[in-house]
Amino acid sequence: MRIAVLRGREAFDIEEAPVPEIRPDEVLVRVVVSGVCASELEPWIDGPPPGEVRYPGHEVSGIVADVGSEVSELSIGDRVGVWVTERGFAEYVAVRAAYCFPAGDGPLDEALAEPIACAVNAVEAAQVRLADDIVLIGAGFMGNLVQILAALRGPRQVIVADARPDALERAAKLGATRVVDVTRESLPDVVRSLTDGRGADITFECSGNQRALATCGETTRMSGAITIVGYHQGADRQLPLAYWNWMAFRLVNAHFRDRAVILRGMEVGMRLLAAGVISTEQLVTHRFPLERINEAFATLRDKPEGFAKAVVVLPEE
Repeated sequence: MRIAVLRGREAFDIEEAPVPEIRPDEVLVRVVVSGVCASELEPWIDGPPPGEVRYPGHEVSGIVADVGSEVSELSIGDRVGVWVTERGFAEYVAVRAAYCFPAGDGPLDEALAEPIACAVNAVEAAQVRLADDIVLIGAGFMGNLVQILAALRGPRQVIVADARPDALERAAKLGATRVVDVTRESLPDVVRSLTDGRGADITFECSGNQRALATCGETTRMSGAITIVGYHQGADRQLPLAYWNWMAFRLVNAHFRDRAVILRGMEVGMRLLAAGVISTEQLVTHRFPLERINEAFATLRDKPEGFAKAVVVLPEE
């Protein structure tokens, strides 16, 4: 089988490797789609340490090609989203059956169970309630997912901010009650005007940059929640902690490493997706074959107009 191997700075190679053997509790999944995640962008840009290689890829959906002797809940031909931590940019992955979730009948390039789970867990950890006023900073792929899922909780307002007009247009189509171009308007001023000066009940930071993180304190009401969804790579961040202390913000780190939490988020997300309650149809915007994986990562880095999510696609048949 073919697999992408990260050997240097911005340098994946496509190599041949044996198809993984499966244990009794595992299934072999023929990969159809593997998402390009922002958490893997910096390692691609910097490359692995000298003398080492990496096998990234963890946003996988595909078709069950074989099942272990102890597996009864899955069958060959089942369409699934799966949880793996590496080696996802390959034609096949071996994965425990318990880490596979039915993907329904929709396109597999929309069934990215792992990032959907991240958004599910972020919304649940933030404790969005009926009639809440929500601010969402960053209208990229993860911000879009959070917006879609938070809307299921019945907020009064969802105010979405970004610097890219195309991203704001997409957020408006997804149902944002107000979009804010931060290059033209003051987000804190807009939020205050829409909340009678009170501020948002919950601000979701989905961009992963310093400026957005600092702005959260200016958009959130006293004792409101600031939920950090964005993946903060690179330099250390700084916060006006004295002010945040005084405002008694509830800080929510929406990054989870507990396996049970991740798997529950995947189960919930895939149930919603398979039932048609949510859709990611508008969010997967750029598709690349495996041999163009470096181009897929460059697209994530450059974010051309209309970009939300890049995926690597392998033949389904």
